[in-house]
Amino acid sequence: MYATDFNYLRAASLADAHALLAANPGAKLLAGGHSLIPLLKLRLAAPPAVIDIGRIAELRGIAPSGDGLRIGALTTHAELAASSEVRKSAAALAEAAAGVGDPTVRNRGTIGGNIAHADPASDLPTVLVALEAAIVAVGPKGERTIPAADFFTGIMTTTLRDNEIVAAIAVPVAKQGTGSAYVKFSHPASRYAVLGAAARLAVSNGTCADVRVAVGGLVPHARRAAAVERALSGQKAEAASFATAAGRVADDLGRDVQGDIFASAEYRAAMAPVYVKRALAAAAARAGLR
Repeated sequence: MYATDFNYLRAASLADAHALLAANPGAKLLAGGHSLIPLLKLRLAAPPAVIDIGRIAELRGIAPSGDGLRIGALTTHAELAASSEVRKSAAALAEAAAGVGDPTVRNRGTIGGNIAHADPASDLPTVLVALEAAIVAVGPKGERTIPAADFFTGIMTTTLRDNEIVAAIAVPVAKQGTGSAYVKFSHPASRYAVLGAAARLAVSNGTCADVRVAVGGLVPHARRAAAVERALSGQKAEAASFATAAGRVADDLGRDVQGDIFASAEYRAAMAPVYVKRALAAAAARAGLR
């Protein structure tokens, strides 16, 4: 199927992009295109105009910023996976980016487009929630910072306003003794997450602290697993503790688990503790290496 007719416009800067958005109500932004183009071809989206922001230099790059990293919205998955800074400071993010789609998707798809699209089976939202990252959105009246846990609100829905553009993602740098990891049950064809689990925790004298866990793929949007976090905080960094804590993930999922023709909701719910346990164990192992 072909997309409906639309006007193609190219923005030279953020200010230019905002002006084009204001002049073209209902327009969609195009970055890497791997989220928008399939929707256009399936006619699930039929905007009057598409505004290409893929050449805006100020939206590119990975750089230290305060106590973390500022990752430009146009940074590709391949660049995230290859970045030594990301691998060192936010290992789970590099790990997730390396597992997105195939080489073509990783070399064209961007972190900004990925999170703005907010597909519930996407990997990066789950990791960003666990890492307590923040999304930097820029509108005509200025910039605002949105915690990742508040940014994702439902299936392909976020708190991003119609006139805002994702400019960057702020990711805290891992402190000494802290590790992070992402594991997923990957769909064999698309490599989307049937179930994804991300964890970040600190280990001191063999005890877990500052535990952050998020799940995605099986619920409408990436979310914190607070019951798991509480169950592991103050416990020994060992397999039995990880298993016990992971078993509490059902409290965080409630009745929101989704199923499809590939995997039922019941199966996903049954597998969730397995993948949460794996993420906790991998994060703890990395914490011990820092």
